[in-house]
Amino acid sequence: MSATVRAESVEGTGRLLGKRAVVTGGTRGIGAAIVAKLVAEEASVLTTARGPKADVPPGVHFVQADASVAADAERAALEAERHLGGVDLLVDNTGGTVMKAASVLHSDDEDWQRDLDTNLLGAVRLDRAVLPGMLALGAGVIIHISSTAAHEPMAEAAGYSSAKAALSAYSKNLANEVASRGIRVNRVSPGVTITSAAEDLFARSAARDGTDRDTALRELTESLGGIPMRRPGTPRDIAALVAFLVSDEAAWITGVDYVIDGGMLRTP
Repeated sequence: MSATVRAESVEGTGRLLGKRAVVTGGTRGIGAAIVAKLVAEEASVLTTARGPKADVPPGVHFVQADASVAADAERAALEAERHLGGVDLLVDNTGGTVMKAASVLHSDDEDWQRDLDTNLLGAVRLDRAVLPGMLALGAGVIIHISSTAAHEPMAEAAGYSSAKAALSAYSKNLANEVASRGIRVNRVSPGVTITSAAEDLFARSAARDGTDRDTALRELTESLGGIPMRRPGTPRDIAALVAFLVSDEAAWITGVDYVIDGGMLRTP
């Protein structure tokens, strides 16, 4: 599956016309789909990635920045102010981990710090850099891309699961803090979603166990209780939800965690 989703292949209604959006990690997978969807909805978009410039939809401004690094988060916010003139919508999408068997015993302080920087503190730092402008406007929307691992921890990713759980607590706290000042904050927690990163995970699991990609995917979903809708998610599934949550159609929604997993999560 291609890691990049082009804007021209995505339908939109123009409901974000005039909005200025920042999406971190927007050149691959879920982030790329979110960028394409926001562009289709006629938002002006700036996106970031750790690596050099990749293929992004026409008109999208790219900044090479690692949102988990404090100086890069500040630089991305300054570039958004310079290029877009401000930020109305922020999607903190950067995340990920290195999967390890028996991850608690085999993860050192450096592993834990990397997971925290990537999956929690990156969002905290960018929010902190962007929020003053939103507060001055008295309006804005922040979306934190979390994971169902925040609800049902993954055995091979203790640091990742813990960081995403912490992101949920932080996100709810921030939502309560800024709601009265016109800022909405919500979380989107995808389940098993077919991205290039997920494909890499399936390939590594298959190589380790001597199976194939489809077997690795089936074993992962079965270990999580299976997917009642009988298919994994796609980046476009996630992007459609994000586009709704940042729009005025969701004007009375804040502090909520939207699990989008085809019914996989076993807890209500």
